[in-house]
Amino acid sequence: MIFKGFKLGMILQLAVGPVCLFIFKLGGNKGFIDAEFGVLGVALIDACYIFLAISGITSFIDRERVKHIFRILGAIIVAIFGLQTVLGTFGWEVLPNINLFSRTKLESSFLEGLVLTASNPLTILFWAGVFSTKIVEEKLTRKDVYLFGLGSILATVFFLTVIAAIGSVSRYFLPLEIISILNLIVGVVLIYFAFRIIIKRDK
Repeated sequence: MIFKGFKLGMILQLAVGPVCLFIFKLGGNKGFIDAEFGVLGVALIDACYIFLAISGITSFIDRERVKHIFRILGAIIVAIFGLQTVLGTFGWEVLPNINLFSRTKLESSFLEGLVLTASNPLTILFWAGVFSTKIVEEKLTRKDVYLFGLGSILATVFFLTVIAAIGSVSRYFLPLEIISILNLIVGVVLIYFAFRIIIKRDK
């Protein structure tokens, strides 16, 4: 079940999103260790969301008004990260008084990974759907479900670690100007993701 969860998790990772871009940026700007602390923050929130999905909290989150509020809040958080990245390229701070961006590098990387991943609590609904399908199709026990979830988390850690490594290596052979351009692109894409979150409608 761990391997099955890992396979699904790796497939999901191929859909590059804001978290993946953020980890790449961390690796390029701060190095591999800092990026790994960001990965740790991401994995921790993913684990919490998977646990909540298994625990059946979806009945509350699946309400239309709650989903709308979560979507708007999530979009705002992603947009803030995008603006921080874009303006940071020019040496400006979008949130100069927020401690999140002024802590020690390792602590900041962990908290940023934590907050950015937590900005999309609707992920719980996705995992609830996955687990419900697996339970019916493969007649999984509760232990199997937890092992499947563990495999999915391991896939997240593995994939993002690779992204962190690629980002950290890039800082050694790419000129500073190129790194700045990449940061600018990442920031713009994050803002685009935020826009997509806001305009997205439930089918």
